[in-house]
Amino acid sequence: MVGINARGMPRASLVTLAALLAIAGVCWWYLFDMAADMSAMSAGGSMMLREWTPAYFVMMFVMWSVMMVAMMVPSAAPMVLLYRQVARTNKLAREALGTGLFCAGYFFLWTLFSLVATTLQWRLEEWALLSPMMRSQSVVLSGIILIGAGLYQFSSLKQACLKHCRGPLFFITRHWRPGLSGAFKMGIIHGAYCVGCCGALMALLFVGGVMDLLVIAALAVIVLLEKTVPGGEWLAKGVGVTAIVMGIVVIASA
Repeated sequence: MVGINARGMPRASLVTLAALLAIAGVCWWYLFDMAADMSAMSAGGSMMLREWTPAYFVMMFVMWSVMMVAMMVPSAAPMVLLYRQVARTNKLAREALGTGLFCAGYFFLWTLFSLVATTLQWRLEEWALLSPMMRSQSVVLSGIILIGAGLYQFSSLKQACLKHCRGPLFFITRHWRPGLSGAFKMGIIHGAYCVGCCGALMALLFVGGVMDLLVIAALAVIVLLEKTVPGGEWLAKGVGVTAIVMGIVVIASA
């Protein structure tokens, strides 16, 4: 018999949730530590652009990857928990491993996204468009990113991806794959929908600051609310309107 806790949640789900919270906690700790180091360097006047050596590229890639995990774990948790519940109900062999592979596939897509984001950061710094604090120092670039991200919130691709992200059961019924390899493939598919849903919002980090914890936390909350609260589709459009207006104001101010 599956163990049940006092509130009726299966122990397997509690273990999965605890693991997700632990992963998110470690990632947020890493971000806080890195942001503190950057703040200390800035206060000491030693903050400057660094040469993009292979080692520095890897460090930035790790930073982006960890940041994406920290931001996306809360909104991905309902999908992961439902996957494990369905796998357990259908007696999928090694359900815990299957859940782990689902998560691995999901974060594999965000790792690819992080590689693209790191490359983009490198190029923006080479073009002198980012400050040492990894924030846009071009009003035109900031405005374009804001307006572009805002318009994307109204696109059919955004709405289609958001539909899959908002409906874990909807996703499960349409994309279920049996076995452990199926679990990994499902994670990749869900990750692709998630990147399609939230990737444009991540570009706003270049406007507010790639390592600005308030900006990171705000975007993480927006992503979570878009995917989980009633009317999340309208929230996404509201965020889009706000971004477009801010972009116009920024460009007009130039």
